[in-house]
Amino acid sequence: MKYNQGKTKPKTKDVKVELHQRVTVTIKRLGINGEGVGYYHRKLIFVPGALPTELVQADITEIEQKYLRAELKQIDKKSKFRVQTRDRYANEVGGLALEDLEYSQQLKFKRDLVKQALSRYHPRGFEKYDVRSTIGMENPYKYRNKAQFQVRTEADGKVIAGLYKEGTHEVVDMETCAVQYPVTMKVMRAVVAMVQELQIPTYVESNHSGILKTIVVRAALNTNEVQVVFITNSSKLLKKKQLIMKIAEELPEVTSVMQNINPSETPLIWGDETIRLAGSETITEKIDGLSFELSPRAFLQLNSIMTPKLYHLAGKALQLDQEDRLVDAYSGVGTIGLSLARQVAEVRGMDTIKEAIEDANHNAEINNIHNAKYYFGKAEDILPQWMSEGWQPTALVVDPPRVGLDQHLIDAILQTRPEKFVYVSCNQSTLAQDLVQLTKSYNVDYLQPIDMMPQTAHVEIVVKFTLK
Repeated sequence: MKYNQGKTKPKTKDVKVELHQRVTVTIKRLGINGEGVGYYHRKLIFVPGALPTELVQADITEIEQKYLRAELKQIDKKSKFRVQTRDRYANEVGGLALEDLEYSQQLKFKRDLVKQALSRYHPRGFEKYDVRSTIGMENPYKYRNKAQFQVRTEADGKVIAGLYKEGTHEVVDMETCAVQYPVTMKVMRAVVAMVQELQIPTYVESNHSGILKTIVVRAALNTNEVQVVFITNSSKLLKKKQLIMKIAEELPEVTSVMQNINPSETPLIWGDETIRLAGSETITEKIDGLSFELSPRAFLQLNSIMTPKLYHLAGKALQLDQEDRLVDAYSGVGTIGLSLARQVAEVRGMDTIKEAIEDANHNAEINNIHNAKYYFGKAEDILPQWMSEGWQPTALVVDPPRVGLDQHLIDAILQTRPEKFVYVSCNQSTLAQDLVQLTKSYNVDYLQPIDMMPQTAHVEIVVKFTLK
């Protein structure tokens, strides 16, 4: 089964094609978002839901100068690796793009994604990098510990909750989701039914009216605690008392009920203000024997089953000892740094979400870890400041968001040159871009892909460096 080989077809005259026109295409490979990629009269065409080697019929939905997009309508010749999806809307919403591809092929595809990104950005010596086989899950379903669903009311008065249909702001009502923990979906559907019964006004995007925008349900795998967050258009939440009472009566597993207020019209889901409605302000998850208290906005890997494996890989790559001073950049609630704290002399971490830093320091305290301290601010500002004060790290682990490392942090790393350095990436493209600069001072020992999000086109990568 072939994926993107980094080659493009020769340029040709623009193809005459109309919107909604049906075309027949042979799919050559998968694109970086898991969509099928082929050529219609030598023009690139993306067909979500189609797999390599398939002959498909698709309707044109978008016409651009360099490519076309189309909606899959019929498969005339199926791939031998196609499997039945568990969710009927798997190809309509984000997060399930590979649900119809056999899992062994998903793992191969994710390794190829890493190799493609390297060949696109050409960090020095990339042809000889050891890109290892993707580490997968024994059961690649029911792993996701958080459901974050948009809530809307249809014309007939039915309250629906789910994800946006790809490329639109049309909410698809998701009654099932094969990648979610069963308890997150149980709680989500029960809460949606309560909203319907109590006739709580939901958000209307067209005129920025209504109240309830989003429901977030997060579950702790190892303590069975569940947190529900209502994200609202204003501080007002009608029928709040009745809603809290119903949750207490019908959903005993819910130990935290919170409200986040987001009056903005931006695509950002979270607002700045979060208030407690009932129960605790946090839920507790246990990872590798450590307890982590999680506030609503605190970052935690979505796959609690594979998270210990990811942190073991990072720790093994760092090869720490009791003399090391470790920096945990983009720390979140301190999960990576605290899991490694007993192997080193000192851990210092930082993050730009204040609640996460409060959680990280609290997590150090409840786990009796006294050699770790977390700071609010940007890694690119704080690390040079520590260096100017005479504190020199010997080891560094970075776990940045999808945009990769800030340029100022790269400069600080190249100046600090910690001997032990591991990069945990959730975006192969920004990783490959960052490697272009980082390889001025570091050799890449290996890249280890690990599948934290089966059925999607996302891959996590642990990179081990050696200082030149």
